[in-house]
Amino acid sequence: MLARKGLLPDGFLLTRLSEDQNQRSRGHSRYQKARFITKSGSCNVAHKNIMEQGRFLQDVFTTMVDLKWQHSFLIFSSAFLCSWMLFAMIWWLLAFAHGDLEPRDPVLDPGPVPCVTAIHSFTSAFLFSIEVQVTIGFGGRMVTEECPLAITVLIVQNILGLIINAVMLGCVFMKTAQANRRAETIIFSRNAVIASRNGRPTFMFRVGDLRKSMIISATVQLQVIRRTVTAEGEVTPVCQLDIQVENPLRSNGIFLVSPLVVSHTLERGSPLYELSAQTLASEDLEILVILEGVVETTGITMQARTSYTPEEIQWGRRFVTIMTEEDGRYCVDYSKFGNTVPVKMSSLSAKELDQTRGVQEGGSSEPVNPQGWGLVRAGRGGFRRGGGRACDASPQPCYDQSEPREAEQRGRKKKVQLEVIGRQMDEDVLGETSD
Repeated sequence: MLARKGLLPDGFLLTRLSEDQNQRSRGHSRYQKARFITKSGSCNVAHKNIMEQGRFLQDVFTTMVDLKWQHSFLIFSSAFLCSWMLFAMIWWLLAFAHGDLEPRDPVLDPGPVPCVTAIHSFTSAFLFSIEVQVTIGFGGRMVTEECPLAITVLIVQNILGLIINAVMLGCVFMKTAQANRRAETIIFSRNAVIASRNGRPTFMFRVGDLRKSMIISATVQLQVIRRTVTAEGEVTPVCQLDIQVENPLRSNGIFLVSPLVVSHTLERGSPLYELSAQTLASEDLEILVILEGVVETTGITMQARTSYTPEEIQWGRRFVTIMTEEDGRYCVDYSKFGNTVPVKMSSLSAKELDQTRGVQEGGSSEPVNPQGWGLVRAGRGGFRRGGGRACDASPQPCYDQSEPREAEQRGRKKKVQLEVIGRQMDEDVLGETSD
Protein backbone atom coordinates (compact mmCIF):
# COMPACT_ATOMS: atom_id res chain seq x y z
CA MET A 1 0.00 0.00 0.00
CA LEU A 2 2.81 2.39 0.88
CA ALA A 3 4.67 1.62 -2.36
CA ARG A 4 1.59 2.25 -4.44
CA LYS A 5 0.90 5.51 -2.61
CA GLY A 6 4.49 6.70 -2.88
CA LEU A 7 3.42 10.14 -4.03
CA LEU A 8 1.79 10.91 -0.69
CA PRO A 9 3.73 12.85 1.97
CA ASP A 10 4.88 11.01 5.07
CA GLY A 11 2.67 13.06 7.36
CA PHE A 12 -0.40 12.23 5.35
CA LEU A 13 0.47 8.53 5.42
CA LEU A 14 0.90 8.60 9.18
CA THR A 15 -2.44 10.35 9.55
CA ARG A 16 -4.20 7.83 7.33
CA LEU A 17 -2.56 4.90 9.12
CA SER A 18 -3.66 6.22 12.49
CA GLU A 19 -7.20 6.73 11.19
CA ASP A 20 -7.25 3.19 9.79
CA GLN A 21 -6.03 1.81 13.12
CA ASN A 22 -8.70 3.72 15.04
CA GLN A 23 -11.34 2.63 12.58
CA ARG A 24 -10.38 -1.04 12.96
CA SER A 25 -10.29 -0.84 16.74
CA ARG A 26 -13.77 0.70 16.84
CA GLY A 27 -15.11 -1.83 14.39
CA HIS A 28 -13.95 -4.90 16.33
CA SER A 29 -16.65 -4.53 18.94
CA ARG A 30 -19.59 -4.14 16.59
CA TYR A 31 -21.10 -6.13 13.78
CA GLN A 32 -19.52 -5.45 10.41
CA LYS A 33 -22.27 -4.32 8.05
CA ALA A 34 -22.05 -4.96 4.35
CA ARG A 35 -21.36 -1.88 2.29
CA PHE A 36 -22.15 -1.24 -1.35
CA ILE A 37 -18.86 0.52 -2.19
CA THR A 38 -15.64 -0.04 -0.26
CA LYS A 39 -13.42 2.81 0.86
CA SER A 40 -11.02 2.07 -2.00
CA GLY A 41 -13.84 2.49 -4.53
CA SER A 42 -14.41 -1.12 -5.60
CA CYS A 43 -17.96 -2.46 -5.81
CA ASN A 44 -18.66 -4.89 -2.98
CA VAL A 45 -21.21 -6.95 -4.94
CA ALA A 46 -20.90 -10.71 -5.55
CA HIS A 47 -22.67 -12.03 -8.66
CA LYS A 48 -23.84 -15.61 -8.15
CA ASN A 49 -25.81 -18.23 -10.08
CA ILE A 50 -25.21 -16.67 -13.51
CA MET A 51 -26.71 -19.08 -15.99
CA GLU A 52 -25.68 -17.37 -19.23
CA GLN A 53 -21.90 -17.60 -18.95
CA GLY A 54 -21.56 -17.62 -22.73
CA ARG A 55 -22.30 -13.90 -22.89
CA PHE A 56 -18.80 -13.20 -21.57
CA LEU A 57 -17.27 -15.03 -24.53
CA GLN A 58 -19.14 -12.81 -26.97
CA ASP A 59 -16.89 -9.94 -25.85
CA VAL A 60 -13.58 -11.72 -25.36
CA PHE A 61 -11.47 -8.56 -25.41
CA THR A 62 -13.36 -6.86 -22.56
CA THR A 63 -13.36 -10.11 -20.60
CA MET A 64 -9.58 -10.40 -20.92
CA VAL A 65 -9.08 -6.77 -19.91
CA ASP A 66 -11.23 -7.26 -16.81
CA LEU A 67 -9.21 -10.28 -15.69
CA LYS A 68 -6.52 -10.06 -13.05
CA TRP A 69 -2.90 -9.76 -14.12
CA GLN A 70 -1.98 -13.32 -13.11
CA HIS A 71 -4.85 -14.71 -15.13
CA SER A 72 -3.95 -12.52 -18.10
CA PHE A 73 -0.32 -13.67 -18.09
CA LEU A 74 -1.48 -17.26 -17.89
CA ILE A 75 -3.70 -16.78 -20.93
CA PHE A 76 -0.96 -14.96 -22.86
CA SER A 77 1.60 -17.70 -22.19
CA SER A 78 -0.87 -20.45 -22.99
CA ALA A 79 -1.86 -18.79 -26.29
CA PHE A 80 1.75 -18.55 -27.50
CA LEU A 81 2.72 -22.02 -26.33
CA CYS A 82 -0.34 -23.62 -27.88
CA SER A 83 0.24 -21.92 -31.23
CA TRP A 84 3.92 -22.90 -31.25
CA MET A 85 3.10 -26.51 -30.38
CA LEU A 86 0.32 -26.68 -32.97
CA PHE A 87 2.45 -25.49 -35.86
CA ALA A 88 5.43 -27.53 -34.66
CA MET A 89 3.24 -30.60 -35.03
CA ILE A 90 2.20 -29.45 -38.52
CA TRP A 91 5.82 -28.89 -39.60
CA TRP A 92 6.85 -32.28 -38.23
CA LEU A 93 3.99 -34.00 -40.11
CA LEU A 94 5.01 -32.26 -43.35
CA ALA A 95 8.58 -33.38 -42.93
CA PHE A 96 7.46 -36.91 -42.07
CA ALA A 97 5.12 -37.15 -45.07
CA HIS A 98 7.80 -35.84 -47.45
CA GLY A 99 10.40 -38.26 -46.08
CA ASP A 100 12.70 -35.62 -44.65
CA LEU A 101 13.02 -37.45 -41.31
CA GLU A 102 14.56 -40.62 -42.81
CA PRO A 103 18.27 -41.02 -41.97
CA ARG A 104 20.48 -40.46 -45.04
CA ASP A 105 24.13 -39.94 -45.73
CA PRO A 106 24.48 -36.35 -46.94
CA VAL A 107 27.43 -37.35 -49.15
CA LEU A 108 26.43 -40.72 -50.65
CA ASP A 109 22.61 -40.38 -50.59
CA PRO A 110 21.52 -36.75 -50.23
CA GLY A 111 17.93 -37.62 -51.23
CA PRO A 112 15.28 -35.18 -52.47
CA VAL A 113 15.19 -31.55 -51.50
CA PRO A 114 13.39 -31.26 -48.10
CA CYS A 115 10.39 -29.01 -47.50
CA VAL A 116 12.19 -27.39 -44.56
CA THR A 117 15.89 -27.74 -44.14
CA ALA A 118 17.52 -28.94 -40.93
CA ILE A 119 14.40 -30.59 -39.46
CA HIS A 120 15.30 -33.99 -38.07
CA SER A 121 12.98 -34.36 -35.05
CA PHE A 122 10.03 -32.81 -33.26
CA THR A 123 12.39 -30.60 -31.28
CA SER A 124 13.84 -29.05 -34.44
CA ALA A 125 10.28 -28.60 -35.77
CA PHE A 126 9.29 -26.80 -32.53
CA LEU A 127 12.31 -24.47 -32.80
CA PHE A 128 11.43 -23.71 -36.42
CA SER A 129 7.84 -22.91 -35.38
CA ILE A 130 9.10 -20.36 -32.84
CA GLU A 131 11.43 -18.81 -35.43
CA VAL A 132 8.57 -18.41 -37.91
CA GLN A 133 6.02 -16.90 -35.51
CA VAL A 134 8.31 -14.43 -33.74
CA THR A 135 10.29 -13.71 -36.95
CA ILE A 136 13.68 -14.47 -35.40
CA GLY A 137 15.23 -16.38 -38.31
CA PHE A 138 18.54 -17.81 -37.08
CA GLY A 139 19.36 -18.98 -40.63
CA GLY A 140 19.82 -22.70 -39.99
CA ARG A 141 16.28 -23.67 -41.03
CA MET A 142 14.23 -22.34 -43.92
CA VAL A 143 11.35 -23.27 -46.21
CA THR A 144 12.25 -24.43 -49.74
CA GLU A 145 10.32 -24.42 -53.01
CA GLU A 146 9.80 -28.17 -52.87
CA CYS A 147 6.46 -28.19 -51.00
CA PRO A 148 3.70 -25.65 -51.80
CA LEU A 149 1.82 -26.85 -48.71
CA ALA A 150 4.75 -25.75 -46.54
CA ILE A 151 4.55 -22.25 -48.02
CA THR A 152 0.82 -22.14 -47.22
CA VAL A 153 1.44 -23.21 -43.62
CA LEU A 154 4.13 -20.51 -43.32
CA ILE A 155 1.66 -17.81 -44.43
CA VAL A 156 -1.08 -19.05 -42.08
CA GLN A 157 1.27 -19.15 -39.08
CA ASN A 158 2.53 -15.61 -39.75
CA ILE A 159 -1.02 -14.22 -39.96
CA LEU A 160 -2.11 -16.04 -36.80
CA GLY A 161 0.99 -14.87 -34.96
CA LEU A 162 0.30 -11.25 -35.88
CA ILE A 163 -3.29 -11.56 -34.62
CA ILE A 164 -2.19 -13.04 -31.30
CA ASN A 165 0.46 -10.34 -30.85
CA ALA A 166 -2.04 -7.56 -31.63
CA VAL A 167 -4.66 -8.89 -29.20
CA MET A 168 -2.16 -9.41 -26.40
CA LEU A 169 -0.55 -6.02 -26.92
CA GLY A 170 -3.96 -4.33 -26.89
CA CYS A 171 -4.93 -6.09 -23.68
CA VAL A 172 -1.70 -5.09 -21.96
CA PHE A 173 -2.10 -1.48 -23.08
CA MET A 174 -5.71 -1.26 -21.93
CA LYS A 175 -4.92 -2.83 -18.57
CA THR A 176 -2.06 -0.41 -17.93
CA ALA A 177 -4.00 2.63 -19.19
CA GLN A 178 -7.26 1.96 -17.38
CA ALA A 179 -9.03 4.96 -15.88
CA ASN A 180 -9.02 3.49 -12.38
CA ARG A 181 -5.23 3.89 -12.31
CA ARG A 182 -5.68 7.64 -12.48
CA ALA A 183 -8.19 7.40 -9.66
CA GLU A 184 -5.46 6.12 -7.34
CA THR A 185 -4.29 9.69 -6.81
CA ILE A 186 -7.80 11.00 -6.06
CA ILE A 187 -8.17 10.93 -2.28
CA PHE A 188 -11.22 11.35 -0.08
CA SER A 189 -11.39 12.09 3.62
CA ARG A 190 -11.73 9.02 5.78
CA ASN A 191 -14.73 10.47 7.62
CA ALA A 192 -17.53 12.80 6.63
CA VAL A 193 -18.92 15.44 8.97
CA ILE A 194 -22.22 17.15 9.66
CA ALA A 195 -21.89 20.71 10.88
CA SER A 196 -23.88 23.90 10.79
CA ARG A 197 -23.18 26.11 7.78
CA ASN A 198 -25.14 29.33 7.22
CA GLY A 199 -27.56 28.26 9.92
CA ARG A 200 -28.41 24.90 8.32
CA PRO A 201 -27.09 21.37 9.08
CA THR A 202 -24.75 20.42 6.24
CA PHE A 203 -23.19 17.10 5.24
CA MET A 204 -19.56 17.62 4.15
CA PHE A 205 -16.54 15.61 3.02
CA ARG A 206 -13.18 16.55 1.52
CA VAL A 207 -11.75 15.45 -1.85
CA GLY A 208 -8.33 16.20 -3.34
CA ASP A 209 -6.11 15.37 -6.30
CA LEU A 210 -2.42 14.63 -5.69
CA ARG A 211 -1.33 15.13 -9.30
CA LYS A 212 -0.63 18.46 -10.97
CA SER A 213 -2.42 17.35 -14.14
CA MET A 214 -6.06 18.31 -13.73
CA ILE A 215 -9.31 16.43 -14.12
CA ILE A 216 -11.28 18.22 -16.82
CA SER A 217 -15.06 18.65 -16.40
CA ALA A 218 -14.99 17.02 -12.97
CA THR A 219 -18.41 16.32 -11.46
CA VAL A 220 -19.40 14.94 -8.07
CA GLN A 221 -22.50 12.83 -7.58
CA LEU A 222 -23.91 11.79 -4.21
CA GLN A 223 -26.32 8.93 -3.65
CA VAL A 224 -27.91 7.43 -0.56
CA ILE A 225 -28.24 3.65 -0.43
CA ARG A 226 -30.86 2.56 2.07
CA ARG A 227 -33.56 -0.03 2.62
CA THR A 228 -37.04 1.29 1.85
CA VAL A 229 -40.59 -0.03 1.99
CA THR A 230 -43.20 1.13 -0.52
CA ALA A 231 -46.82 1.96 0.26
CA GLU A 232 -47.82 -1.48 -1.04
CA GLY A 233 -45.46 -3.21 1.39
CA GLU A 234 -42.75 -4.04 -1.15
CA VAL A 235 -39.31 -4.10 0.46
CA THR A 236 -36.51 -2.60 -1.63
CA PRO A 237 -33.18 -3.68 -0.09
CA VAL A 238 -31.13 -1.25 -2.20
CA CYS A 239 -32.79 2.05 -3.08
CA GLN A 240 -30.61 4.72 -4.70
CA LEU A 241 -31.57 8.33 -4.02
CA ASP A 242 -29.68 11.25 -5.54
CA ILE A 243 -28.40 14.07 -3.33
CA GLN A 244 -27.96 17.60 -4.66
CA VAL A 245 -24.48 18.98 -4.12
CA GLU A 246 -24.38 22.51 -2.72
CA ASN A 247 -23.03 24.64 -5.54
CA PRO A 248 -23.85 28.27 -6.45
CA LEU A 249 -23.88 27.25 -10.13
CA ARG A 250 -26.68 24.75 -9.51
CA SER A 251 -24.60 21.96 -10.99
CA ASN A 252 -22.40 19.15 -9.69
CA GLY A 253 -19.30 20.44 -11.51
CA ILE A 254 -16.18 21.27 -9.48
CA PHE A 255 -12.77 22.77 -10.27
CA LEU A 256 -10.45 20.29 -8.59
CA VAL A 257 -7.22 22.29 -8.66
CA SER A 258 -6.91 22.06 -4.86
CA PRO A 259 -8.65 20.03 -2.14
CA LEU A 260 -12.29 20.98 -1.81
CA VAL A 261 -14.95 20.45 0.84
CA VAL A 262 -18.05 19.21 -0.96
CA SER A 263 -21.25 19.94 0.98
CA HIS A 264 -24.92 19.08 0.89
CA THR A 265 -27.47 21.07 2.87
CA LEU A 266 -29.95 19.02 4.89
CA GLU A 267 -33.15 20.75 3.82
CA ARG A 268 -36.66 19.71 2.90
CA GLY A 269 -36.52 17.12 0.12
CA SER A 270 -33.14 15.76 1.18
CA PRO A 271 -32.90 12.03 2.09
CA LEU A 272 -31.01 13.14 5.23
CA TYR A 273 -33.65 15.66 6.31
CA GLU A 274 -34.75 13.60 9.34
CA LEU A 275 -31.23 12.58 10.40
CA SER A 276 -30.24 13.64 13.92
CA ALA A 277 -27.32 12.99 16.23
CA GLN A 278 -29.33 10.38 18.17
CA THR A 279 -30.60 8.46 15.13
CA LEU A 280 -27.32 8.60 13.18
CA ALA A 281 -25.80 5.52 14.81
CA SER A 282 -28.92 3.40 14.24
CA GLU A 283 -29.48 4.45 10.62
CA ASP A 284 -29.06 1.73 7.98
CA LEU A 285 -27.76 3.82 5.11
CA GLU A 286 -24.67 4.39 3.01
CA ILE A 287 -23.72 7.58 1.20
CA LEU A 288 -21.93 6.99 -2.09
CA VAL A 289 -19.56 9.56 -3.58
CA ILE A 290 -18.81 9.29 -7.31
CA LEU A 291 -16.33 11.67 -8.96
CA GLU A 292 -16.12 11.59 -12.75
CA GLY A 293 -13.99 13.54 -15.19
CA VAL A 294 -11.63 13.43 -18.14
CA VAL A 295 -7.90 12.95 -17.58
CA GLU A 296 -6.08 15.97 -19.00
CA THR A 297 -3.01 14.07 -20.25
CA THR A 298 -4.69 11.04 -21.85
CA GLY A 299 -8.26 12.17 -22.54
CA ILE A 300 -9.67 9.03 -20.90
CA THR A 301 -12.78 9.29 -18.75
CA MET A 302 -12.06 8.29 -15.17
CA GLN A 303 -14.21 7.62 -12.12
CA ALA A 304 -13.24 7.61 -8.45
CA ARG A 305 -15.62 6.24 -5.82
CA THR A 306 -15.92 5.95 -2.07
CA SER A 307 -18.69 5.65 0.51
CA TYR A 308 -19.55 6.71 4.05
CA THR A 309 -21.47 4.62 6.56
CA PRO A 310 -23.07 6.05 9.74
CA GLU A 311 -19.97 4.99 11.71
CA GLU A 312 -17.86 7.18 9.43
CA ILE A 313 -20.03 10.31 9.76
CA GLN A 314 -19.11 12.65 12.61
CA TRP A 315 -21.80 14.94 14.01
CA GLY A 316 -20.86 18.44 15.14
CA ARG A 317 -17.40 18.62 13.56
CA ARG A 318 -15.86 20.46 10.63
CA PHE A 319 -12.69 20.16 8.58
CA VAL A 320 -9.69 22.28 9.41
CA THR A 321 -8.17 24.65 6.87
CA ILE A 322 -5.23 23.11 5.01
CA MET A 323 -4.53 25.82 2.41
CA THR A 324 -2.28 28.78 3.13
CA GLU A 325 -0.75 31.52 1.01
CA GLU A 326 3.06 31.53 1.00
CA ASP A 327 5.42 33.49 -1.25
CA GLY A 328 2.72 34.51 -3.67
CA ARG A 329 1.21 31.05 -4.16
CA TYR A 330 -1.16 28.71 -2.38
CA CYS A 331 0.23 25.77 -0.43
CA VAL A 332 -1.71 22.69 0.70
CA ASP A 333 -0.77 20.75 3.84
CA TYR A 334 -1.93 17.18 3.19
CA SER A 335 -0.93 16.08 6.69
CA LYS A 336 -4.15 17.75 7.93
CA PHE A 337 -6.32 16.48 5.08
CA GLY A 338 -8.71 14.47 7.29
CA ASN A 339 -8.39 16.45 10.53
CA THR A 340 -11.58 17.81 12.07
CA VAL A 341 -12.42 20.06 15.01
CA PRO A 342 -15.61 20.11 17.12
CA VAL A 343 -18.12 22.91 16.65
CA LYS A 344 -21.15 24.00 18.61
CA MET A 345 -24.19 22.49 16.98
CA SER A 346 -27.65 21.30 17.94
CA SER A 347 -28.28 17.56 18.05
CA LEU A 348 -31.72 17.96 16.45
CA SER A 349 -32.39 16.97 12.89
CA ALA A 350 -33.04 19.53 10.17
CA LYS A 351 -36.73 18.68 10.26
CA GLU A 352 -36.93 19.24 14.00
CA LEU A 353 -35.07 22.52 13.68
CA ASP A 354 -37.52 23.71 11.04
CA GLN A 355 -40.42 22.79 13.29
CA THR A 356 -38.75 24.60 16.18
CA ARG A 357 -38.34 27.71 14.04
CA GLY A 358 -41.95 27.54 12.96
CA VAL A 359 -41.61 26.19 9.41
CA GLN A 360 -44.43 23.85 8.53
CA GLU A 361 -44.33 21.05 5.98
CA GLY A 362 -46.43 23.03 3.53
CA GLY A 363 -43.98 25.94 3.49
CA SER A 364 -45.97 28.28 5.79
CA SER A 365 -44.03 30.42 8.21
CA GLU A 366 -46.72 30.42 10.92
CA PRO A 367 -45.45 29.08 14.22
CA VAL A 368 -46.38 25.52 15.05
CA ASN A 369 -46.55 23.65 18.32
CA PRO A 370 -43.93 20.89 18.03
CA GLN A 371 -44.06 18.28 20.77
CA GLY A 372 -46.24 20.50 22.98
CA TRP A 373 -43.59 23.13 23.68
CA GLY A 374 -45.63 26.11 22.50
CA LEU A 375 -43.27 28.54 20.80
CA VAL A 376 -44.21 32.24 20.97
CA ARG A 377 -42.82 35.01 18.82
CA ALA A 378 -40.38 37.11 20.83
CA GLY A 379 -39.29 40.09 18.76
CA ARG A 380 -36.60 40.58 16.09
CA GLY A 381 -36.88 37.06 14.68
CA GLY A 382 -36.50 35.25 18.03
CA PHE A 383 -38.67 32.70 19.79
CA ARG A 384 -39.31 32.04 23.43
CA ARG A 385 -40.75 28.97 25.09
CA GLY A 386 -43.95 29.25 27.00
CA GLY A 387 -43.29 28.58 30.66
CA GLY A 388 -39.59 27.85 30.43
CA ARG A 389 -36.10 29.16 29.77
CA ALA A 390 -34.72 30.13 26.42
CA CYS A 391 -34.14 27.12 24.18
CA ASP A 392 -30.58 25.87 23.84
CA ALA A 393 -31.17 23.81 20.72
CA SER A 394 -32.47 26.58 18.48
CA PRO A 395 -29.87 28.91 16.96
CA GLN A 396 -32.36 31.81 17.02
CA PRO A 397 -32.18 34.22 20.02
CA CYS A 398 -34.73 33.65 22.76
CA TYR A 399 -36.10 36.25 25.17
CA ASP A 400 -37.82 36.27 28.50
CA GLN A 401 -41.61 36.16 28.48
CA SER A 402 -41.99 39.18 30.78
CA GLU A 403 -42.59 41.35 27.72
CA PRO A 404 -46.35 42.03 27.63
CA ARG A 405 -48.30 40.90 24.63
CA GLU A 406 -50.34 44.12 24.76
CA ALA A 407 -47.39 46.03 23.31
CA GLU A 408 -47.45 43.79 20.32
CA GLN A 409 -51.19 44.24 19.93
CA ARG A 410 -50.89 48.05 20.19
CA GLY A 411 -48.12 48.09 17.59
CA ARG A 412 -50.28 46.43 14.97
CA LYS A 413 -52.00 48.63 12.43
CA LYS A 414 -55.72 48.57 12.10
CA LYS A 415 -56.86 46.62 9.07
CA VAL A 416 -59.73 47.97 6.94
CA GLN A 417 -61.32 45.78 4.30
CA LEU A 418 -61.30 47.03 0.72
CA GLU A 419 -65.05 46.53 0.42
CA VAL A 420 -65.69 49.15 3.11
CA ILE A 421 -63.39 51.67 1.43
CA GLY A 422 -65.05 51.10 -1.94
CA ARG A 423 -68.53 51.54 -0.47
CA GLN A 424 -67.56 54.88 1.12
CA MET A 425 -66.10 56.13 -2.18
CA ASP A 426 -69.32 55.27 -4.02
CA GLU A 427 -71.41 57.15 -1.44
CA ASP A 428 -69.20 60.24 -1.77
CA VAL A 429 -69.53 60.22 -5.58
CA LEU A 430 -73.33 59.85 -5.40
CA GLY A 431 -73.51 62.73 -2.92
CA GLU A 432 -71.53 65.07 -5.18
CA THR A 433 -73.71 64.14 -8.17
CA SER A 434 -76.94 64.84 -6.30
CA ASP A 435 -75.63 68.28 -5.25
